[in-house]
Order: sequence, then structure tokens, then C-alpha cells
Amino acid sequence: MGIFMIRAIIDRRSIRKFKSDDIPKSVIEEIIKAGILAPSSKNRQPWKFIVTAGAEKERLLTAMEEGLEREKREPLLPDSADYRKGAEYTLGIMRQAPVVIFIVNVLGQSLERTLMPEERIYEICNAQSIGAAVENMILAATEAGLGSLWICDTFFAQREFNERLNTDGELFAAMAVGYADEMPLARPRKSMEDVVDWRFYE
Repeated sequence: MGIFMIRAIIDRRSIRKFKSDDIPKSVIEEIIKAGILAPSSKNRQPWKFIVTAGAEKERLLTAMEEGLEREKREPLLPDSADYRKGAEYTLGIMRQAPVVIFIVNVLGQSLERTLMPEERIYEICNAQSIGAAVENMILAATEAGLGSLWICDTFFAQREFNERLNTDGELFAAMAVGYADEMPLARPRKSMEDVVDWRFYE
């Protein structure tokens, strides 16, 4: 794979079956620290991490259930209706995982607001920053022997989650964490020829 490739990058998988074993708080703290160490645009560090387990996790997941039901009647994402079944499946995974970390963009703008060009650029920059934080956390979880799943299906319940989380900003993503109860094979990746346009090297 190459001398510079980090083992956790090679071993990382999206896990959808978790064991019920508890995770020590100290391990979750190390995962969060990895997220905090991520680079961010203009060093804004636009993230907040809400760690949930047990009854509090279940309380928040009812927001997703309510959002999915609301989407059937009053869709926030009408063109994404074909993906709603997948989101319902994801909700089951989140219920199974012992820990779900909600990642909030504390500088985020409402999905329902029309943005000016400069505001949109800020959103893109902050999204890149938070994406780097989530990737750091996923790799740290892999290094700690844990499985994880990066979840964006929360957008189907964006209104409900933002109300229930009761914090500044907008929910950006969620991350399910636990000991893996499956060993999926690596999924195919596009080749370097498909994705790289060399404009310098011979």
C-alpha cells in the first residue's frame, strides 16, 4: 500500500453491526481529542461534540424517528425521498451502537436559509474543517480497536435534532461508535487513473 500509509487508514471500515459492550469514557475522550487536533479554516474550530449513550442517546434518537415521520408529510428534503428508507435503517444502527457522538457546526447556518455567496463560502470552509475532525475521530477509533459509522442521514431530522440538542449552531453529522460485530471487506475504490490529473510529474 506504500510506506506512508497509516495502518488505521487501511483498516478503517464503516461498521453497521455493533456489540453491546460499554466503551470506557477515557477511550471516547481520546477519540474527541483527535477531532480537536484537526486543522480548521482560519483556526475557527467550528465544532462541538455531544457524546450520548443509554437513555440520553435514546431520547435524542426519538428526534430522528419524529423527523422521518415528518418527512413523509412535510418534507424538508423532498428530492431525497428515495433515501429515507436508508435513513430508517441507519436509525436502527444508531440504536444498536453503545455510543453516538453528534457533531455540531457551531457557526452553521440553517438549511432553510438562502445564503449569500460569502456566507456559502464560510459554510464550505467550516464543513471542510469539521470533516477533517470527523475523519480524525474515525481513525482514532480504528486505532483503539473500535468500529464506527459516519452518519449524514441525520439531515432528514435536522429541525427535530436542532431543537432536541439545544445548542448553538446546526447539526453537521453523527458518529456511531462501538466494538464491531462484523468484519466487512474493503469496498471498491476508484483507481488513481480515474481520479488524478497529473499536471506536473512526468
